[in-house]
Amino acid sequence: MFSGIVEETGKVVRLEKDRENLHITLQCSFARQLSTDQSVAHNGVCLTVVRQEEDTYTVTAIRETLEKSNLGLLNEGDEVNLERSMKMDSFLDGHLVQGHVDQTAECVRVEEAEGSWYYTFAYEPAQEDYIIVEKGSISVNGVSLTVVNARENTFQVAIIPYTWEVTNFHAIRIGTMVNLEFDVIGKYISRIVRQQLAGMTKGLKDK
Repeated sequence: MFSGIVEETGKVVRLEKDRENLHITLQCSFARQLSTDQSVAHNGVCLTVVRQEEDTYTVTAIRETLEKSNLGLLNEGDEVNLERSMKMDSFLDGHLVQGHVDQTAECVRVEEAEGSWYYTFAYEPAQEDYIIVEKGSISVNGVSLTVVNARENTFQVAIIPYTWEVTNFHAIRIGTMVNLEFDVIGKYISRIVRQQLAGMTKGLKDK
């Protein structure tokens, strides 16, 4: 479990293809503190540390992860948003993020607003339960953000200078693909409501 508060960006230093898997080696300031089997979110994707060497560590992304996220688009030298798993006795500064990316979205607009930035993303919902509501929570590349200007297939987020500098938002351009994790509470509520409506409809037909 994560909070969506990115600690820092890590640098991709090596990519190794292994059949349908991708081994990703990254360099970051807390690499020496990591141990194998530890969970770290990478652009919002929860991956397990499989190897640690000095100031680098390696994680493995399987085909399912590569298909649902932007990790398969990584190149050596790219910046990746990193967050270690949340401690239960710490403050929850963002929102509950599982590290299970639902799908990707494309950046279609970037607007500077006198010191802050508005990013617009377009997406086609992969499932009916993937919903966005105005002022609701959304994880974009692992960053906990508040939705503004929610539309049917687009939404905006506002980025303050600190977030722009600390995360890889400063590298996002028009056409950049980002990872989305929709609010887990919203997904459950949406599924429950749909199931109840389906049950009601079936009951009416049976009468």
